[in-house]
Amino acid sequence: MRIINGKFKGRRFSPPTNITARPTTDFAKESLFNVITNNYFDLEDTTALDLFSGTGSISFEFVSRGCSNVTAIEMSEKHLAFIKKTSSELKISNLRTSRIDVFRFLKSCSQKYDIIFADPPYQLDSLKTLPDLIFEHSLLTEDGLFVLEHGSSNSFSEHPHFVEHRSYGNVHFSFFK
Repeated sequence: MRIINGKFKGRRFSPPTNITARPTTDFAKESLFNVITNNYFDLEDTTALDLFSGTGSISFEFVSRGCSNVTAIEMSEKHLAFIKKTSSELKISNLRTSRIDVFRFLKSCSQKYDIIFADPPYQLDSLKTLPDLIFEHSLLTEDGLFVLEHGSSNSFSEHPHFVEHRSYGNVHFSFFK
């Protein structure tokens, strides 16, 4: 796992072998952040929500690129322990973690975010409901962006808030505004 750009550019971390998350590849992550910063907005002083955080790779990239407040949601204690350990090693103070089911969190969350990223397990039955939950609960700021990572078997092009789709190998991103 590598931080691509920003304050912690080039820092590498090796998640423990007992972590079962499927981290976003460095190539896909770099491409994703290029799309975000070139097509949507600069991440400096923005708020970000990382759903299904896994190893925290996306959260650390948000922090490194200047997000003022990042929230990582993850159910696995092992994954959260790794995120907290790495955050402590980097002396990060603006990354908040929470161990809660993502769907419960979305239904109870009252904060709005500039960017929300979700990388659920590709086979998750309720994956298709994520865009609706984000917009039904008004979790994005006025010009906010929701990015959903998913496999090739999902298409969101008919969703009313869908704006574009990008694929990098087996990794697919759908963008919503």
